[in-house]
Amino acid sequence: MNSAVTSCESPKLLESDDGVLDSHPDGQVRKKNGQPGTSSHLVYGIMDIPPWYLCIFLGIQHFLTALGGLVAVPLILAKNLCLQHDPLSQSYLISTILFVSGICTLLQVFFGVRLPILQGGTMAFIAPSLAMLSLPAWKCPEWMINASLVNTSSPEFTEEWQKRIRELQGAIMVASCVQMLVGFSGLIGFLMRFIGPLTIAPTITLVALPLFDSAGNDAGIHWGIAAMTIFLIVLFSQYLKNVTLPVPVYGGQKKCHTSKFHVFQVFPVLLALCTSWLTCFGLTVTDVLPSAPTAYGHLARTDTKGSVLSQAPWFRIPYPGQWGLPTISLAGVFGIIAGVISSMVESVGDYYACARLVGAPAPPRHAINRGIGIEGLGCLLAGAWGTGNGTTSYSENVGVLGITQVGSRMVIVAAGCMLLLMGVFGKIGAAFATIPTPVIGGMFLVMFGVITAVGISNLQYVDMNSSRNLFVFGFSIYCGLAIPNWVNKNSEKLQTGILQLDQVVQVLLTTSMFVGGFLGFLLDNTIPGSAEERGLLAWNQIQEESQETSKAFEVYGLPCGIGTKFCTSSCVQCLPFWPRLEGGGKDEEIIPSVDAKKEKVLKSQPKPCFLALSCTSEEE
Repeated sequence: MNSAVTSCESPKLLESDDGVLDSHPDGQVRKKNGQPGTSSHLVYGIMDIPPWYLCIFLGIQHFLTALGGLVAVPLILAKNLCLQHDPLSQSYLISTILFVSGICTLLQVFFGVRLPILQGGTMAFIAPSLAMLSLPAWKCPEWMINASLVNTSSPEFTEEWQKRIRELQGAIMVASCVQMLVGFSGLIGFLMRFIGPLTIAPTITLVALPLFDSAGNDAGIHWGIAAMTIFLIVLFSQYLKNVTLPVPVYGGQKKCHTSKFHVFQVFPVLLALCTSWLTCFGLTVTDVLPSAPTAYGHLARTDTKGSVLSQAPWFRIPYPGQWGLPTISLAGVFGIIAGVISSMVESVGDYYACARLVGAPAPPRHAINRGIGIEGLGCLLAGAWGTGNGTTSYSENVGVLGITQVGSRMVIVAAGCMLLLMGVFGKIGAAFATIPTPVIGGMFLVMFGVITAVGISNLQYVDMNSSRNLFVFGFSIYCGLAIPNWVNKNSEKLQTGILQLDQVVQVLLTTSMFVGGFLGFLLDNTIPGSAEERGLLAWNQIQEESQETSKAFEVYGLPCGIGTKFCTSSCVQCLPFWPRLEGGGKDEEIIPSVDAKKEKVLKSQPKPCFLALSCTSEEE
């Protein structure tokens, strides 16, 4: 596959005959012993450091790729936080999540799993958060729903929405401690023995499937604008993904010249969002869209939230406790823990996919433990700052690694710094808070549809001709939709007289992801079935830890000599998350052993995509 990245001067970067930037013309990467490796076409490997200006350019690209998901989280939560009529506060949430994502990205790259993987808000926390905010105690009062009655600058309004996000903060901070415990203690390896495709598929599918109502309502504000947004995303991401456009490039023998770049493949959501946004602006200026607040399509106008740009400060540094002291409830904690489990499984998949794409050894157990532990720390920071969400590894950016063929850590460091910088500029968050509602709805319809399909795609490792597997998946999905729907309508029938217990039961049973995932886990581990039938042979092979050779130690070891020059005592070496070198030489290639039966199964099945990866093959 031709590389789709425009690069500046580099000894590794060459231009193919068709004008598309590429590298390694022989199509092979050499191992240290001189033998040909896999055809990865990497422009920069994980240990390489590109020129600073190239790091900035590629870091901006990663920032823009993650931007859609980062902005989506506060916008989804806004209605249940009673902020649908307060774009200024929405902009503060957007700036906060950008800022915290930058901190967590830098922590993960330097001290976590140490792969070039970006951290950001997670959809796995959305379902339990919405379930918690749907409790009778947290439903928005009528005067906050009616735009004509609400005064967003009043102290009463501020207290009403901030007490809701403080409740989310407390639940996220407590649940993050569970994630840190699971990661730093090494329990994640034990849990993965019992979690297979038939648990993951309904869990991920039900992250997005129940949100159809929210996405449909937003798109229904103006179906014409929403349909245009959907059409553009589909056009750019599917029909034009292989189309290249000329871009200016400096470097190599030609110095200043143009080369081709897969613009539509890299930025389909961003291009569609900006195009629809500008269209709404043009229709607003020409008064094509109705100006009457009660008229259909009024919220598609860009001037309904226009004042937020003038009200937002140029610079605003988010800080811990900015919304007040977090509060804690058992219902919220148990609900968010369900999201934490889903997020951890997703992240483990991203680690293996990322390592394969950047030509690194499969991550050893200590690196996975440390990565999950640092993600827990990131969720703790997100809770303390008040993003209303946690953090996880961003699968979209893992996919970008496969597109650009640039796997350098320093590029993700640049992206983390970019997130920090954008989080400080208040006008940036304010600008994204002005996106018209139907544009957001159109984006949600595509995004949630893809997440649903990715969840179902995990069934590719399972024998779907087996009546056992059909029952487990079908029953889990259907109950994951039916039970929460019934509980929402009949919550009074589950009252026990103990308020805390009632809240815990209601949050868990109204979280589709928890209901479906729990049933899938229970049935898959109790109904008899062979490992091959359940898809565990192919699934577990990807999760085999790599040998502790010098190459793995070089990639996944801690920086600044930690573990080699400092903190080398035998007690520290026994920690589950501490890097250790047990054997192996410099020229050893880390190739996981696999018996003949597993190898036969693996050859007959595609590579795991885990969450939101488009199955980029090693031969691609």
